[in-house]
Amino acid sequence: MSVPFESSATASALTEALEKLGLPVYTKDAAGRYTHLNAAAVAALGVPAEACGRTDAELLTAPTAGALRAADQAALARPGASVSEHSLEFGGERREFLGARVPLDGGALLGVWVERSERTRLSGQLQQALHQLEEQQRANEALRSDAENRNASGEPVRSIGRREQFDDQLRREIDLSLREHREFAVVYIHVDAPPAGSPPHDDAGRERVFEAMARLLRSNTRAMDAPCRLEGERFALLLSGMGLATAHARMEGMRRQCATQLVPKGGAALRFTVSMGLASFPHTAQTQAGLLHAAETALAQAVQRGGNHVALASIAFGGATVG
Repeated sequence: MSVPFESSATASALTEALEKLGLPVYTKDAAGRYTHLNAAAVAALGVPAEACGRTDAELLTAPTAGALRAADQAALARPGASVSEHSLEFGGERREFLGARVPLDGGALLGVWVERSERTRLSGQLQQALHQLEEQQRANEALRSDAENRNASGEPVRSIGRREQFDDQLRREIDLSLREHREFAVVYIHVDAPPAGSPPHDDAGRERVFEAMARLLRSNTRAMDAPCRLEGERFALLLSGMGLATAHARMEGMRRQCATQLVPKGGAALRFTVSMGLASFPHTAQTQAGLLHAAETALAQAVQRGGNHVALASIAFGGATVG
């Protein structure tokens, strides 16, 4: 059995409050005849302004009137207010509504409509645009991958390297640095976890992010540099012949670029940030193991600072450490 409002004054006060919010509001008597429709309800339902005293069956198509009558009867049979979703056709146009109904005295009914069609349409357009962006990016990636994997002679060239390739080039770079007295930089990179409150990336999403990170490394480095994927969310980069200050400026630029990237995946746009630890040879360390340890320590500091940060390794001066 329904629990109606105990007075028409209460219903009138509620109707007035809802109308001030600009919502479509109507009331019906026990026979289903409209006793009140505000201007917003007339527009939403597509009925004439003189609809009071008439039923849905007189004003709307039979399927629409039948659906509304069934919802009215269900609301009258429940205690208190009820909310239902409707996908109805008005004037040949399919529209979506949320309808709230409250029983009144004597089998009457107070109803409120909230149209969802526009929000649904915009959401659908956004999803479609993201899908199109994802498909376009895949096509662009295929073209770019083909171009990157061919040199001027049409021969294949290496893209982002593996750990063993990175280690080989690091040893060669140390030998070159000792012979020619020039410095170079090593960067350890960690793709940060999504911030608190954001949904975690699934396995496919993480791989899309890692692919985007690899593309950024290729596009922001020179042929003489050595970007590589280590394991999981970790990458490394050797910047040949580059001093610490220049390397730091370059990595700050890449960090900001990562933070503004949109990675399409499944109709959504993923974002990511990175932490970086930067060390240089020979100023930070004079051995391969020492250099990598310094970069690792700097990376840990960047992560501890909350991520999305570039940390510099400490530099030793005559036994004292500065950094």
